[in-house]
Amino acid sequence: MSTTIRLTRMGRKKRPFYRLVAMDHRKRRDGAYLANLGYYNPFCDPFDVQLHTDEIITWLSRGATVSDTARALLKGEGILYRFSLVKQGVDAAEIEARVATWKQGAEAGEAKRAQEKAARIAKAAAEKKAQEEAEAKAKAEAEAAAKAAEEAEAAAAAAAAAAEAAGEGDSAEAPAEGES
Repeated sequence: MSTTIRLTRMGRKKRPFYRLVAMDHRKRRDGAYLANLGYYNPFCDPFDVQLHTDEIITWLSRGATVSDTARALLKGEGILYRFSLVKQGVDAAEIEARVATWKQGAEAGEAKRAQEKAARIAKAAAEKKAQEEAEAKAKAEAEAAAKAAEEAEAAAAAAAAAAEAAGEGDSAEAPAEGES
């Protein structure tokens, strides 16, 4: 019988959690399983994963295959690394030391990624603020230019009206050409 380690869905509608189970590969997703190997709850922050490491390694040593999603969970928890060390024949104390070192490196990498993400968010916020300030400055300049143009038009219209009034006054005083 070919055995697969995969997730089976539990929980209510739109609020799933998953059990990691060992089952015959021919069974349906939520069918009967051979062993419950842990659970995964994606709705917690951070998500909650509880796995039975020894049982999983036992099933892997028996030749069980692992689904892609289950592989990602096992890899993230360091169980696949632990299994590879078991296959190499490393003693238990050395396995624990190497896994602890691996987890420290993984946590450091995760902290670094979180820090980089925070830096990207801060940079994006600063760029957005600078863009908004530039837009506000451009808008203020455009309004000032429009007001200056409007004042210039008003001044030109006043000057034209004054010139026209002065031109009408000169023509009224001058005698007509035919009259003397």
